[in-house]
Amino acid sequence: QVQLVESGGGLVQPGGSLRLSCEASGFTMNYYGIGWFRQVPGKEREGVSCISSSSSGTRTTYADSVKGRFTISRDNAKNMVYLQMNSLKPEDTAVYYCAATKFPLLTMNDRDFSSWGQGTQVTVSS
Repeated sequence: QVQLVESGGGLVQPGGSLRLSCEASGFTMNYYGIGWFRQVPGKEREGVSCISSSSSGTRTTYADSVKGRFTISRDNAKNMVYLQMNSLKPEDTAVYYCAATKFPLLTMNDRDFSSWGQGTQVTVSS
């Protein structure tokens, strides 16, 4: 059974950092694209970042709103993907979800993702 579990969310002051973790079970993450999304109540879900590996290497992509502040990475041995978030802003406040594609895609279109975690709350506030 495919399962994704996020952790690492919390309350942080503006300018602070958090590292989100996404642990997978039931499948091997490095064969698929793994994305991070976020959603605020009343707004559409937003793609934040994605990581995908192939024989050509590992590629990443980021939303413009987080470029230079967030870094996605993976630990294949632990079957985990991380999202390091630095210089956090109040507008980063959201529930963050990790998700997996069915194929090794690099994408932030949520329709390409077939498995989702339950989400972890990130609140950036003073």
